[in-house]
Amino acid sequence: MITNTLSRAGRLVFTTPPPGLSPVVDFELDEVEGAFGLYAMRDTVGADLRLFLLDPAVFVPEYRPQLSDEHLAPIGAEDPEQVDVYVVATLSDGAPVVNLLAPILVHPETHAATQVILDGADWPLQAELISPEG
Repeated sequence: MITNTLSRAGRLVFTTPPPGLSPVVDFELDEVEGAFGLYAMRDTVGADLRLFLLDPAVFVPEYRPQLSDEHLAPIGAEDPEQVDVYVVATLSDGAPVVNLLAPILVHPETHAATQVILDGADWPLQAELISPEG
């Protein structure tokens, strides 16, 4: 099971800009009050960019992506156990969905981050989100 170790708030520095957010690489990750496992990622440069990230251990416990050395290298990790994994949450037709095909990996010690594509994986780009209560 994936267990995220990053503190409830922290700086993230992406190795390359996340898709659609170029040229920004510096973000702040804050837990959304009253919503365990939900985070708001906002840019720190005044570009007014925001994404919602979820801890998959809370919302998608069956999510176990296979992370390769190529996924881990950009953030300086040598083992999947060294990274925190988050998934991007959005709305599709008014319902919450998560992107399981392209998780965000964070090295909790250095706060280096990258978004990767899980080539050859069957994880969906838009998986329906089901509340942790059922």
